Amino acid sequence: MKILANIDGGSRGNPGPAASAYVLADEKGNIIEEKGVYLGEATNNRAEYYALHLALEAGIRRGVCAIEIRSDSLLLVNQFNGKFKIKDAGLFKMMGEIKSLGAKISKVTLTHVPREKNKLADAAVNKTLDAAQKGRAAQFAKPAPLADAGGDTGEQLTLF
Repeated sequence: MKILANIDGGSRGNPGPAASAYVLADEKGNIIEEKGVYLGEATNNRAEYYALHLALEAGIRRGVCAIEIRSDSLLLVNQFNGKFKIKDAGLFKMMGEIKSLGAKISKVTLTHVPREKNKLADAAVNKTLDAAQKGRAAQFAKPAPLADAGGDTGEQLTLF
């Protein structure tokens, strides 16, 4: 089985309140899953990386053999594909974790799309940030903190 994933991460301030999200679709484009996670205080790049991590976890959980991931972060796409070096030690560590997850799926592709083609994932990030900033984050269980990524100290909260 193959799935498509649009991912996004965002930070209101950099660093600032941050969230990551993905939207999964089947090969016909039907949405099958959407998830947003509030990260607390984090950088935009960390939020983008974590969105990729979440999408890969979802693919593994669903037992897919191929996942086509789309992101509007040119930096993330080029770092994942080995075109740009990762200079930040925390992001380098996160990429190692991402690559380990990706190795559990037969085929993983990550491609860049313009923002206008990533509206659903962007909306999921903003929905997550809005909910967290309105105090609704307290309704959700707090999973384990994220791996250290360059000093970000946020707590992860799954919002939907």
